[in-house]
Amino acid sequence: MNLISLSAASIRALAAVGLACAALAPAAQAATPAEQLAAYTAQAGAPASPARGQQLFTNKHGGEWSCSSCHGAVPTQAGKHASTGKTIGAMAPAFNPERFTDPAKTEKWFRRNCKDVLSRECTAGEKADVLSWLMTLKP
Repeated sequence: MNLISLSAASIRALAAVGLACAALAPAAQAATPAEQLAAYTAQAGAPASPARGQQLFTNKHGGEWSCSSCHGAVPTQAGKHASTGKTIGAMAPAFNPERFTDPAKTEKWFRRNCKDVLSRECTAGEKADVLSWLMTLKP
């Protein structure tokens, strides 16, 4: 009887681990910019605004830098990091098909860059606004 209850407990534990792994799998997969925009918009609970995104991207917010300090005012070409000089690929997805295809990478760079520009992390709405503006830039 003890082996049977242990076996059932083990099965439940393995099932729980399996469900947890399955739930995490989509986050590890590649996404499209449109999918990431939809996720940010849903988190924000409001439609994204390309005009607000462009303002956030090009304006300084009381600090030394704006997003455009490194990425360019119209980020359709490679930019250059303001302090290191390192080349940065075009931000607009139409000009760089690798942009906004990895949610973890997207979050990492939003977190770092928002802290540099805004001295805080961006909200989901701000991320949606910036991404929506970048997606309007076409060749």
